[in-house]
Amino acid sequence: MPSPIRNITIDCADPHALAEFWARVIGVPVDPRSGPGADEAYIDTPDGQPGLLFLRVPEGKVVKNRVHLDLGPSEATRDEEVERLVGIGATFLSDFRTPDGKGFVVLADPEGNEFCVERSDAELAAAGDSAD
Repeated sequence: MPSPIRNITIDCADPHALAEFWARVIGVPVDPRSGPGADEAYIDTPDGQPGLLFLRVPEGKVVKNRVHLDLGPSEATRDEEVERLVGIGATFLSDFRTPDGKGFVVLADPEGNEFCVERSDAELAAAGDSAD
């Protein structure tokens, strides 16, 4: 019998602050039971997707993530979404966009966890592609 993914857990120094950032990224609220100063914070994601669970750990991030999130904007273009995310606290790390419009941008959240922004649904459809 399969085991569905319930949560994606992210270790961090400040669970509530990082949950607030990610809540703004994906457009959903932080669970009201997740308050400032708590050792964990939770975001229930839409459409039956795994939730995001943020856990306080004593050590800081020191190397590249082995697992990361890939975002596919539903309303904005990839470039508009990158601009929005940098505006709310993400850091630009790398640009893997290609001249034909494919590719992705690597950003980091406020605690340095890498994530990627791919082309939007509309950009993929306009190019006749299903993924980057």
